[in-house]
This record gives sequence, C-alpha cells and structure tokens, in this order.
Amino acid sequence: MSSVLKRTGRQRQRYEDNMRLVSGCIPYRWRKDNTDQMGEAEEILEVLMVSSPKRDDLVFPKGGWEDDETVLEAACREALEEAGVKGILREIPLGKWEFRSKSSQDDLCGMEGGCRGYMFSLEVTEELETWPEQKNRARQWLCVKEAFRLSRYDWMCNALEEFMRVMEEVEEERKLETQDKNVEAEDVSECQSKSPKCYKRSSTMQHHGMLQHASQEIAIHFGY
Repeated sequence: MSSVLKRTGRQRQRYEDNMRLVSGCIPYRWRKDNTDQMGEAEEILEVLMVSSPKRDDLVFPKGGWEDDETVLEAACREALEEAGVKGILREIPLGKWEFRSKSSQDDLCGMEGGCRGYMFSLEVTEELETWPEQKNRARQWLCVKEAFRLSRYDWMCNALEEFMRVMEEVEEERKLETQDKNVEAEDVSECQSKSPKCYKRSSTMQHHGMLQHASQEIAIHFGY
C-alpha cells in the first residue's frame, strides 16, 4: 500500500472565470538503449503517460490546483498521486490551455466542463513501486512519437510540441557547455582532450539529433 494519501473532494479547489484550475506535467527521462560501434550508449527521450480510469486512453498526470498549494506543488503532487513519480520540475510552464470535458464521465473539470490547465516538464528521478492511484491508473513510458500519436486532445499535442521545443533549448545549452569544457580541457592538456570522457559527451549530440527528428515528425503532423 502507498504511504502517500490521495487528496479527495473539491473543498479547496481553485476556480477562475468559472473555470476549474488544473495543474499537470509531462514526466520524462533519458533511457539508455543500444551501444554503437564507438562503445557509446545511445539514449532515447521518453515521456510518461497514465491510463484513464473511465476511458481507454492515456493522458499526462494532471488534476485540480488547490488553494493551499502553488501551481508547481500541485503539478508535483499530481505526478506523485497519478503516476507514482518524483523529479525535478522546470518552473517555467510549458503553457496554459483551456479545454472542456468531452465525456459526462470525466469529472476533471467544473460543472460546465471548463478547465484552465497549466502544464510543466518534470525530469523523473524516482519511480515509486506503489502510489495512491495505482489501482486505477497504469503508467507507461513511450517514445515521443508514440506519445504524440496517442494524445487524444489537441491541447495535449500542443503541450507535447512545446515540451519538445523546450527540450531542444535545454540540450542546445548543454551542448554549448560541453564545447566550452572541451576547449578548457584542450588548454590544460592534449591528453585530456583525447580522454574517454570526451566520448561520453557525445551523447549530448545524440540527444540533439533525436530531438530534431522528433520535432520534424510533430511539425509534419501539424502541417508546418
């Protein structure tokens, strides 16, 4: 049994313009895959989705933002309750979306079915073996292309597209930092520039190329 209790009820639920405020995230990780001829482990970007209790589809963890927590705390709580994961939340939101429930069985939104949702990216550092909604939600790691295909709503696709844009920026920053470190290493010693550590840094380049490929597939879907 999970030692973390799930929040219930809407006594502390936030509303704005008669819309229920919702907070959620796109959890992600880099998974090591095959090893290339250089002995470098390839890493693949994956995102985590969870099943819906009353429908046969997958969604990103999200839920009501309550008045005793920040929007960031709400996103982390929902990731823990629905997906059983903890991690590092990027404080800058991916965006804000307004959407309505398309099913009378979906009680996520308010009485009129309106939600205003804030989404964030969460780098997963820990997966719990048990979590509050484990009986109702199964979690599934997916490559970005598959997650995009399985996203049922337009706002989810838009959030995923923005997530990929942010990841490209993050990896570009890491690539520049790596280049700076390589230059510093060359200044200190020619041997250091040829050390095995340099090969490990090439994984950043792999991330960048794979992100570009995934982004191109997303662009094709949107007709860019």
